[in-house]
Amino acid sequence: MTRTVDLERPAELMDAVVKHMTEHGVAELSLRPLAKAVGSSPRVLLYYFGSKEELVVRALARMREKQRVTYERMKEFPYKTPGEACRAIWQHMSAPENERLFRMSLEIYVMALRQPKTFAEYLRTTLEDWLGFLALPLVRKGYTEADARARATVVLAGFRGFLLDYCASRDRLRVDRAVELWLNALDAIPPRKENSDEE
Repeated sequence: MTRTVDLERPAELMDAVVKHMTEHGVAELSLRPLAKAVGSSPRVLLYYFGSKEELVVRALARMREKQRVTYERMKEFPYKTPGEACRAIWQHMSAPENERLFRMSLEIYVMALRQPKTFAEYLRTTLEDWLGFLALPLVRKGYTEADARARATVVLAGFRGFLLDYCASRDRLRVDRAVELWLNALDAIPPRKENSDEE
């Protein structure tokens, strides 16, 4: 008798794996406890996802997909300035319910830097996805591609730095004030337009 392939099961397992990783991190991730937590077995996880390293890589890709959906929706709002858009992103990123996700992302980022071959795609996409997302609205406003990506780099570095500070210090008032100073400074930088004669 031919067994029916459950096409939804891998997706369900992957969502459960991402949830578990977000709650417990990845540094001490082990297949047996993970399988038990998601209602499966090590053999099934290896069948669907390959090695533990490949499982982590695919979980990261799944996490990125969900983040893209969230931030794509934010592009639809008519923000008047880059600072206004960044303020909305900061409020979302620094919300209490998203702290575990940031902690896991930071943990994985460090792990990826130690194993760049294994996590090459993650390192590429976690950078390029953010740069593209942050730079595109600026390009549409007439900024040069290079200037837009440079500003996006400043913004991305700022977000990560402020989140790291907040997670370590829990000083919300101080960090939020620092974010406001940073955003006001960003808005004060004049744009370099495509038709600018500057080199």
